[in-house]
Amino acid sequence: MSILINQNTKVLVLGITGKSGSLQTKIMKEYGTKIVAGVTPGKGGAEVEGVPVYDFVSEALEKHDIDVAISFVPPRFSRDSCLEIIENNIKFLVMTGEGNPEHDIVDVIQYANLKGTMVLGPGSAGVIAPGKSKVGAHPPQMYCEGKVGIVSKSGALSYEIGKTLSENGIGQSTVVAIGGGPIWGLKQGDLLPMFEKDKETEIIVLLGEIGGTMEVEAAKIIKKEIKKPVIALIVGKSAPKGKSLGHAGAIIEGNLGTVESKVNALREAGVHIAEDSLDIIRLIKMIEGR
Repeated sequence: MSILINQNTKVLVLGITGKSGSLQTKIMKEYGTKIVAGVTPGKGGAEVEGVPVYDFVSEALEKHDIDVAISFVPPRFSRDSCLEIIENNIKFLVMTGEGNPEHDIVDVIQYANLKGTMVLGPGSAGVIAPGKSKVGAHPPQMYCEGKVGIVSKSGALSYEIGKTLSENGIGQSTVVAIGGGPIWGLKQGDLLPMFEKDKETEIIVLLGEIGGTMEVEAAKIIKKEIKKPVIALIVGKSAPKGKSLGHAGAIIEGNLGTVESKVNALREAGVHIAEDSLDIIRLIKMIEGR
């Protein structure tokens, strides 16, 4: 099993004819992802990597079953294309783009909540179920199939940890990158219970960073709902207050968002705290009794 996607997931690509959309469509298809349709207004009737292109989402739905949509649409057009996905009752949307106006993201997430659509992102690298499917930009060579679930704010950090685990013979069930904020659709606290219910996942790795209180909220959920072992790595120890660490959401304000505040909350919830990527390997082996 896996969470969010599996080998049977049928995918629609928004902005499939653009540079990023066409490139990622090629890579996803080569990995085995079932991409059944693409949408670019004005390009209906074309094909990209053998995938039919439509002008509107509703036209694609007339001919294809679709489980997930992933958007590579530029920021100025992203809001309308995402609202079209939600309006057509596609229940999972991955938003890869960064630089979207915050009021546009608020509109999308609020409408998604009303219509029951899950939104991953914005600025998400997507999700990969190693050996099954990937919807997003995760480099497939860095992952292998296994029993460790990963949820990360950072796409790059999820790549690094996936590679480190794989090189040490530790596979992953699902790897999810939620994006760098400061506004999110799915959060760590939404994904942790999904990993708890997933029969394939035996250990959960939470990759966080400075800024905000998401990890503190996740700790409350872990303490209340999660029985599986959780390992956490929080990056950004040396970042000065008031400075962003790459992501818009990775900024310390006063006493909120520090590494110490997050580590203390997670440790109190029974989470194993890793000092670096290799320490995650040590903790996994300790949990497994190796």
